[in-house]
Amino acid sequence: MTRQFTLGKHERMTGRTAIKKLFSEGESLYIHPFRVYFLATGQPSPAKRQEKDNNLQFGVAVSARNFKRAVDRNRIKRLTREAYRLQKNELQETLIKSKIWLNTFFVYTSRDIEDFNVIKLKVAVALKQLLNLIRK
Repeated sequence: MTRQFTLGKHERMTGRTAIKKLFSEGESLYIHPFRVYFLATGQPSPAKRQEKDNNLQFGVAVSARNFKRAVDRNRIKRLTREAYRLQKNELQETLIKSKIWLNTFFVYTSRDIEDFNVIKLKVAVALKQLLNLIRK
């Protein structure tokens, strides 16, 4: 399978009910500066899973309480999405092989804006932990 470093619309968490279900029924782990919520299921949800290899969905949020300016919130979300886009392939391939669907949501909890290298490193740590949890 060739690696595609994309993050299309079908890979993003949308819909209030899907996000509410993730926060109410899912699990979480904390890797500074992110709290990562995830929910693994053995079957796709019918509304969003029309794509064949669409078994991993992702979302990101930044609190307006910590960052008053929308410019700062949007920058953090953009950096997080880019770091995720570049590193998600190993997790996605494992999910395809094991036929598991995974929803993940990264919530940025720090009060400082980290640079891209730190965000990329922390997203890599979070994805590695998710991969280890999926393999168990």
